[in-house]
Amino acid sequence: MKDHYGRRINYMRISVTDLCNLRCVYCMPEEGVQKHLHKKNMSFEEIIALIKAGTQLGIDKIRLTGGEPLVRNGIVELVQAIGQIEGIKDLTMTTNGILLPKYAKDLKNAGLNRVNISLDTFDEKKYHQITRWGKLDDVMAGIEAAMAVGMSPIKINTVLINGFNDDEIKKFVNFTIDNPVDVRFIELMPLGESSNYAQNKYISNAEVLKAVPELLAVLEPEKTGPAEYYQLSGAKGRVGLINPISKHFCSECNRIRVTTDGKIKPCLHSDFEIDILKLREEGLTYLQILEKAIGAKPERHLLEDNEKQMVRNMNEIGG
Repeated sequence: MKDHYGRRINYMRISVTDLCNLRCVYCMPEEGVQKHLHKKNMSFEEIIALIKAGTQLGIDKIRLTGGEPLVRNGIVELVQAIGQIEGIKDLTMTTNGILLPKYAKDLKNAGLNRVNISLDTFDEKKYHQITRWGKLDDVMAGIEAAMAVGMSPIKINTVLINGFNDDEIKKFVNFTIDNPVDVRFIELMPLGESSNYAQNKYISNAEVLKAVPELLAVLEPEKTGPAEYYQLSGAKGRVGLINPISKHFCSECNRIRVTTDGKIKPCLHSDFEIDILKLREEGLTYLQILEKAIGAKPERHLLEDNEKQMVRNMNEIGG
């Protein structure tokens, strides 16, 4: 289905939990979050029904997110159920990687194609600082586990933070020389918990190209996401730049987001949400609700200096 601006919407990101086993400073409060009552969260049956309706509108890519999706009970069974839905071509997950040594093989066998793993530093002390208690070795073991079971392409998501990891740009880029992964630098966005944090920590992804001028642009036959890709000569992996602040890519947006408590966000950078569970109680079908959500997508997000930022944290929305 196309929205009012001619964009084909084929990608649904679904947050299956707002809980996480880390407390990243730009994502959620240090004290964590109050667990939603089970009845306020979408059940697996509701998620499956929503996805099946989505396939009727051309949704063929699903990403499971959180919080940390691997902390939700039954996640492997959910992956297996989604993988059996006719019309789904790509089933992926965003994770911090810590639980992948335990789940990678089962997830792969259940139908998960690939993973995006969040990693903002290769420094053990800084990793503990940014996550408030995580261990770098656990994430590296998760990356190895994903590689071992043949997930591909594995994408490393790195939020670029001024004064924190901008001195590691070359290290991240060099990680792609011997590892068949996509390291993707993401500009820090002023959302929820990160609104104040981002004020003095934001830097443009242009700094990546300044730090590593030998990166060469990669021409993709078909652009499937917001990342602009580059590569070092002879490297096994690639470097991606995702620039939501310095470069609006709204004209290419092909996605909608579903929060763990059953709200559809037509745009990440807007407080406007569509309440799935409420509309279901009013008699609307999942198909009608999705049509309503796609029809509500704005032409572009507004992230100007004086624009009021949304109050939801990323763990509630889905990273």
